[in-house]
Amino acid sequence: SLNRAAMRTRVFADTAVRHQLEALLHPLIGAESARQRLAAPGLYVILAVPLLIESGDYRARCDRVCVVDVPPETQVERVRARSALDEAQIRAIMAAQVSREQRLAAADDVIDNSGNFAQLREPVDALHLRYSALAAQRA
Repeated sequence: SLNRAAMRTRVFADTAVRHQLEALLHPLIGAESARQRLAAPGLYVILAVPLLIESGDYRARCDRVCVVDVPPETQVERVRARSALDEAQIRAIMAAQVSREQRLAAADDVIDNSGNFAQLREPVDALHLRYSALAAQRA
């Protein structure tokens, strides 16, 4: 089994170790992602990729980028509640990722996730209609 806490501590304490892990995992994840995209039914496919922008080749893998955004403080609070990590660990993980500004600059579409789960329905439904229309135009 994988000791996730130990792995997390190690990869976010040493950039070289993190890059080694990414060099092993990213090609495997990319291949599996491509396989699933090709097999997916429906008008369009959503890739839920937390580190999409960091991958560098994201524009070759998708037509549009949708960022689900929250302010950093909300992000810290939610990760802490979900994972019981301390703030220093959470901030170290966030620091290893592209900045919020970089993510937003890469976005074609943005969904504000600052509210509660019920508040996501309207923007998600609107985006679904938009993506469906775009896919129908391409077909």
